[in-house]
Amino acid sequence: MSKSIEELKSLTTQIRRDILRMVHAVNSGHPGGSLGCTEYFTALYGKVMKYNLPFTMEGKNEDHFYLSNGHISPVFYSTLARFNFFPVDELRTFRKLDSRLQGHPTTHEGLPGVRIASGSLGQGLSVALGVAEGKKLDGDTSLVYTLHGDGELQEGQIWEALMYAAAKKVDNIISTIDYNGQQIDGSTENVLSLGNLHAKLEAFGWTVLEEKKGNDLEAVIAILELAKSETGKGKPVAIILHTEMGNGVDFMMGTHAWHGKAPNDDQLDTAFKQLYLEAPADY
Repeated sequence: MSKSIEELKSLTTQIRRDILRMVHAVNSGHPGGSLGCTEYFTALYGKVMKYNLPFTMEGKNEDHFYLSNGHISPVFYSTLARFNFFPVDELRTFRKLDSRLQGHPTTHEGLPGVRIASGSLGQGLSVALGVAEGKKLDGDTSLVYTLHGDGELQEGQIWEALMYAAAKKVDNIISTIDYNGQQIDGSTENVLSLGNLHAKLEAFGWTVLEEKKGNDLEAVIAILELAKSETGKGKPVAIILHTEMGNGVDFMMGTHAWHGKAPNDDQLDTAFKQLYLEAPADY
């Protein structure tokens, strides 16, 4: 059953609670980027992307999603669970031995919703382009979506893939850059500036859209729908999505410090109070 905008907004709060609970339980993981991308994942799986359950690896005539910046697995796992790819209770196993929910997504455990192992940054776009071209060869008109971190764009393979996509007119792909300006060692500006990213992507032959309100669910849905309308026109489509790392938890916002650090007991309690639900939910 399709969820209303208000239901989806409530779900973003629950997903944020899942993220914090997961990384706190094992004192390990990446909450900052996960919290910042919650609206993107909720919009994608709740309104925009076409997919069927139960999950199949082939997914013919379905939209595919590929997470390139695999360290934000907490938001990916929570989203998949909350949209019924696997039981919500399995989130308790995050980063534990023999779990299907490893710190970075893997495929050998057969977790529904995960089509590639990711975490080695820079590779996801190349894989997704192969899938997009395969869909065209099969006469499959569905789309391929990817998500990348802005710091990930410091990897050279990304730019080879960007060049290839435009040269080969791969116009059934929508690649979103989580543009939060932070990475593990500091701001992207200080570590290795991306310069005018919009102009660079356009110069590489992509149709480029930009959304400043990346933590506004309705704005994210709208930009993704606009991106869909730009597919099939001979050019790949990119979205620069401005988000806030750690969004929803005030002491995690505006800093790279929470890129890969778990909250302690007191911090978790403070965060949960900021992410209050009428019926506070466990897994």
